[in-house]
Amino acid sequence: MFIRSQVERMAEEENAAILGINLLNEIVICNQAAAKLLDCKVAEIVGKDLWQLLPEDTLPQIRDSEAIEFNKLSPFGNKMIIASRMPFCDDQGRVIGAVAFLQDMTEYEELKGKVNTLQEVRILLTAIINSTQDAISVVDENGLGILINPAYTRLTGLTAENVIGKSPTVDIAEGESMHIQVLRTSQAVKGVSMKVGPKRKEVIVNVAPIIVSGQLRGTVGVIHDVSEIHKLSEELEKAKRLIRHLEAKFTFTDIIGDSEAIKATIEQAGRAAVTPATVLLRGESGTGKELFAHAIHRSSERRKGQFIRVNCAALADSLLESELFGYVEGAFTGAKRGGKVGLFEEANGGTIFLDEIGEISQNLQTKLLRVLQEREIVKVGDNRAFNVNVRVIAATNANLEVKLRAGKFREDLYYRLNVIPIIIPPLRQRRDDIPLLVQHLIGSFNQDYGRCVERVSEEAMQILMEYHWPGNVRELENILGRAIINMRVGETVVEKHHLPVLALPLVNYSDENFVDLAESELSAVEGGFDGLQRQWERSLLLATLQRTGGNKTKAALQLKMSIRNLYYKLERNGLIEKNYN
Repeated sequence: MFIRSQVERMAEEENAAILGINLLNEIVICNQAAAKLLDCKVAEIVGKDLWQLLPEDTLPQIRDSEAIEFNKLSPFGNKMIIASRMPFCDDQGRVIGAVAFLQDMTEYEELKGKVNTLQEVRILLTAIINSTQDAISVVDENGLGILINPAYTRLTGLTAENVIGKSPTVDIAEGESMHIQVLRTSQAVKGVSMKVGPKRKEVIVNVAPIIVSGQLRGTVGVIHDVSEIHKLSEELEKAKRLIRHLEAKFTFTDIIGDSEAIKATIEQAGRAAVTPATVLLRGESGTGKELFAHAIHRSSERRKGQFIRVNCAALADSLLESELFGYVEGAFTGAKRGGKVGLFEEANGGTIFLDEIGEISQNLQTKLLRVLQEREIVKVGDNRAFNVNVRVIAATNANLEVKLRAGKFREDLYYRLNVIPIIIPPLRQRRDDIPLLVQHLIGSFNQDYGRCVERVSEEAMQILMEYHWPGNVRELENILGRAIINMRVGETVVEKHHLPVLALPLVNYSDENFVDLAESELSAVEGGFDGLQRQWERSLLLATLQRTGGNKTKAALQLKMSIRNLYYKLERNGLIEKNYN
């Protein structure tokens, strides 16, 4: 066992890092090598508690147990070291501290890790390059080929034997070698057209320099088949047309119902269709507002023009603006070369259907007002106005009057949209239509599911007739679809036990109940019928959340609506803060 004077002498004379502590865990011995390991000065270390610098070091345990520890690999700050630890004593042989002899192994461990993984990295890189669908060729600093992948061979018809160790011009049928140009200039090139291989395949080439430690060590080229790019572009445009240019495929004859409420609404929509006026479709979620929008367009003089549907709630404010009005080249970072035509411009001569119009921002409301007033648009990043001839059909399930009073919806835009308001009745107000709707839906589900269902039993129909239908026709479709799925093959009648449990209503929401409720509470409710309906919806949401202990997923299941729709209704009724993220 060393005595303290020996340890101190060794710390002064030897190059090894030496660190020692006393009985109070204070660092009393520290040489320059140890201070360098800790990235500190000796004066900043001596006198400090060891565990302030090295909270997990075992030196105090070595001192207390009077044990000796040789060549143990352990963390030392942010480094890895090999340490030998032992106690030291005073001149009388009493243990008064412990010393550690340290050797920095960080670089060794890092190098060892790199060596151990080098083969794995090489195998991984080879697998990645070989599995990519892009053709890749690599040349060294002398311009000689050193690597190609299978996609390159499939595209050019050339094998490794034809390319490796050869000039980069070996694969070019028409054009100049971009490998040579990049080796000469050290600047990447993009989008260069040329023809390669024996079959003179038309391609687009991107080549970039390979810089290692500041030196040019070669170039890598990625080759794209132009015919594949054309094919993908066509598929993309086709998908965009399907999404944006949804053809109006429904007419008023596709709207099922024989009740006075729905017949009056269809008649009103039919009269509106033959005019060029803006139409505002209002109604709860699931009542069929989009169906009416299709029918109005199909019955109008614009039936041969485009019918473009835009869900205003599905897009962010900035994205919605560029989608609606288009933008010019350079309008913002990432703007497409040549700019973009907006949906209003694409709908010129036809109809644009703005669904969820109540959700657009006030900034966008101002621009939309200009379209309705002046019949002109201004693209993002431009100051020129373009005339458009577009018929606008808007739809919302929001209470625009409440938004108007709250300053969230422009009054002038409200009156521009509300030229011909059409209120689509909820299913609970046209219960007589439920048998007709059920029979129509059964026919659709028979085709979709390959079933032979004929009808709904009287008991099951009675349940459907008494249900309140907060999700309207969309919910009826959902309930009936699940019931048919629950039926065994060969069953032809939907029975009560096939229907999912309809938890609502807590009371019987017949028309008479609503009349009684209205007569008793209408005088106390601000806003008349809309206010009374909003009060009922808010109370229903609160009651359901209380039953589920605040669990919104369970509440949505009980109310037979999507979680997104539940959050929307909670926000609309001020029961949660709106999330703008």
